[in-house]
Amino acid sequence: MGMSIGNNGSSNGRRRRGRSSKGVMSEINVTPLVDVMLVLLIIFMVTAPMMTVGVPIDMPETSAQTLNSEADPIYVTINQQGQVYLQETEIPIDEIVPKLQAIAKTGYNERIFVKGDKSADYGTIMKVMAQISGSGFKNIGLVSLPEAN
Repeated sequence: MGMSIGNNGSSNGRRRRGRSSKGVMSEINVTPLVDVMLVLLIIFMVTAPMMTVGVPIDMPETSAQTLNSEADPIYVTINQQGQVYLQETEIPIDEIVPKLQAIAKTGYNERIFVKGDKSADYGTIMKVMAQISGSGFKNIGLVSLPEAN
């Protein structure tokens, strides 16, 4: 004599909506994520070697300890032909000091690294270093590669 309420004639007690009998899928499909990450990995592996800063030169090797520098130094490079570069821009030797003074963020305490090709003229490298130190810059260093054993 009793009547069932909320059943609408179905035997399992659930209401059926217009959707399929499966519930919401709660799993994450990671396959597209892995595909994207592999593509990004390949892109970064190809572009990372191209991001080296500076003029390509053949630097000498030494057994000196490496320096740890927090700030980005300014690079002055002398290639095999004796051409002088400030960062990646070629400049005449007599314009080194005014350009360094213009781009030095910390004034005369700016860290300056001089990189010279191992077959470059020693006199040209010394002339560049003399101009830089004679203008008042205090933190000048020569860059070399670690010695291969």
